[in-house]
Amino acid sequence: MFHKNIKLIITVLLVVTAIWQFTESNIGNGIFLILLTAFPIFLYFKNEFILLAFLKLRKQDFDGAKKWLDYIKNPEGALVRKQQGYFNYLHGIMLSQTNINQSEKYFKKAIELGLSMDMDLAVAKLNLAGIAMSRRRKLEATNLLNEAKKLDKQNMLTDQIKMMKEQMKKL
Repeated sequence: MFHKNIKLIITVLLVVTAIWQFTESNIGNGIFLILLTAFPIFLYFKNEFILLAFLKLRKQDFDGAKKWLDYIKNPEGALVRKQQGYFNYLHGIMLSQTNINQSEKYFKKAIELGLSMDMDLAVAKLNLAGIAMSRRRKLEATNLLNEAKKLDKQNMLTDQIKMMKEQMKKL
């Protein structure tokens, strides 16, 4: 795994080599190298290990997703801010099954760092509302549920939000 700045250096080196190839009249090589710069730029904004972890999570393979996330040793150095948010978001999702205290920490950190999709932010807030409800913090849970409802524009979480509101009435 490369540090995020190394990916930028590789991109600059590819562009410089492409320009050199253009000056040497090797137009095909220059065009190929310019097209090749798309990979390090894409991987700068979308980390390969986070993408692979998301693919494992789609298949409900939590152990496989954890394995891919464990390859990221230094998230602050290797990931841009939004990716750090998704790194924490994925850890929160995986730990919500086993360790609620740890998952709450990860979800709060993910919200603080920012998530690019409203749906992911809604899921994080919904999970935090469930944690707050389990700790009998009804006001905080209500606020988080309302925020999650506002963020859920496709109405994919309406059933979960209704179910949590019903459970909150029993508290």
